[in-house]
Amino acid sequence: MPLSGSNRLHSALDAPLTLWGLPALIDAAQLCLTELVTNVITHVGVKTPTWVAVSLKGAHLRIEVRDPDASTLPKPLRAPPTEENGRGLSLVAAVADRWGVSPYDHGKTTWCELTTGFAEPAARVGDPRDMRAEALLTLYGSRPLTAPRTSRLSRATAEEAAIGVIADLLHWLSAHDGDPDYALDLAQVRFEAEAGAAG
Repeated sequence: MPLSGSNRLHSALDAPLTLWGLPALIDAAQLCLTELVTNVITHVGVKTPTWVAVSLKGAHLRIEVRDPDASTLPKPLRAPPTEENGRGLSLVAAVADRWGVSPYDHGKTTWCELTTGFAEPAARVGDPRDMRAEALLTLYGSRPLTAPRTSRLSRATAEEAAIGVIADLLHWLSAHDGDPDYALDLAQVRFEAEAGAAG
């Protein structure tokens, strides 16, 4: 999301963290987000286009701040006790479980991760297919599905969202002159082949 104003920045975290059952992380997440954005403003420029992404990644809450300047990579400074500035990344390092910078062709993403206390999903952790499906179902449903799925209710919610996605995709195929039955058969064959190869 594009940014403007620190109050909007803080309130942007309240809803998803509350929805995800992580209200205890709001203060720490707001501190980290504020420091990462302040770092862009201070070292890249006040009017620099900046984007924020907040997501659940396994057992961690991940906060990403992206800007278009790949030449200025953030690093913690050792600020003297009398200095008001220069402690932002040190604060992030102290509060977050881990943090880093990922440069790319047209900028960089500075990120940090906070421990949620959720159990790491046991099956296929890091599998790109699972990660894509989690992202799609989270966007599609009313709540994120990367939270612990240990209860029958949370598993049922995830299954219901997945069935809804599949049904809507079949409707979309039908509306665009596709053959839903053929697509479903091919998807089943592909799933069984991939499951057999993995197993």
